[in-house]
Amino acid sequence: MFTFIYKQNKMDEHNFTPEESLLLISKTIEETKQRFQENGHIIVLWGCITFSVFFLQYFFELVGWYKKFDIIWTCILFPLGAIYTFFYIRGKEKKNQIPKNILGRILGTMGWVVGTNLMILGFFFNDKLGNAIAPIFLILLALMIIMVGVSIKFKPLIIGGILMNLIGFGTFLVGREYYGFSLMLGSVVGFIIPGILLNIAKKKEHV
Repeated sequence: MFTFIYKQNKMDEHNFTPEESLLLISKTIEETKQRFQENGHIIVLWGCITFSVFFLQYFFELVGWYKKFDIIWTCILFPLGAIYTFFYIRGKEKKNQIPKNILGRILGTMGWVVGTNLMILGFFFNDKLGNAIAPIFLILLALMIIMVGVSIKFKPLIIGGILMNLIGFGTFLVGREYYGFSLMLGSVVGFIIPGILLNIAKKKEHV
């Protein structure tokens, strides 16, 4: 711990030149991008979870199974996905001894904070939010995706986030019965497609 503080103080005392500062920023962005590429399937996973939850709810309503049990429990996939994500990333970091930089910490914390709050809103404050619940979910998710895309300079995430944001605003204009379609579409353009492209970018770099 004292070694870390000593090194940190030495860095603080060092006056970086503009070129060194730019190089440090570029290195931090590249390291963070590589971390996201290594875990790109997590982005695809969350897109698939979101799509599956609302597809299953429509399917259960279509076949009449909603009469047998409360289909809101399809949302149990969200906390299960969170548990998997937490242990997978934590295990990989320990196994590979991957160091964390400040940008990665900020984006990781933002993801957990936004995700946790969305789950709390969905499970406990659904009635309070009323017809605004789906648009709010989409807009908050879109802001997070855009921030990640801008931070790691990955255009598909930026574009996907912008499209999800527009879908969120558009959802205010449709009936509640179409909210599931909006969330499924948002999960495809905001998570699944950018996540697949992120995985492809990783494979190209290793060719």
